[in-house]
Amino acid sequence: MCRLAGVGATHDVFTKKFNPYSKVSKDDCHYKRFPDANDKVSVLVYVLDASKISLMNQVVLDTILDIRDEANDLEIPQVAILTKIDELCPKIKQDLQNVYKSKILQKMMKEFSSNSGIPMNCIYPVKNYHDEIKLSNDISTLILSILRHIIDDGNEFLDKQNFLGASQS
Repeated sequence: MCRLAGVGATHDVFTKKFNPYSKVSKDDCHYKRFPDANDKVSVLVYVLDASKISLMNQVVLDTILDIRDEANDLEIPQVAILTKIDELCPKIKQDLQNVYKSKILQKMMKEFSSNSGIPMNCIYPVKNYHDEIKLSNDISTLILSILRHIIDDGNEFLDKQNFLGASQS
């Protein structure tokens, strides 16, 4: 399923009604034989609750590893967003500017990187908006900077695909 979705071979209808126990095949009515560039994945983003990473069981980790293998085969860039970092570390809860100073967060990110194979420079910690009454510059800046990295990764991937497509013509 991941490979077919990654190359844009599934219709939106299938991804909206995703069933992890039912894989799409080339014979499926939702299979697209000739996907265009807009149908293809340009960045794979894993979104995980940082406060629950230590509780992640081996089945979930194996699933991430399987997805990573397929995305790696397709050369799709991958990033992980770790949410709820304020629930993981009291220093971050006090002041979000401690995000990159937190030894607790750094240890957890290194462990996750080691277990998942996702490089540290592709793991982004964020604080969710959940009990704030108004927008916070610190939270928004962190989220927007991560979004910028993801967009840049996607653009780089698409540029590479366009270059490869043009050179094969």
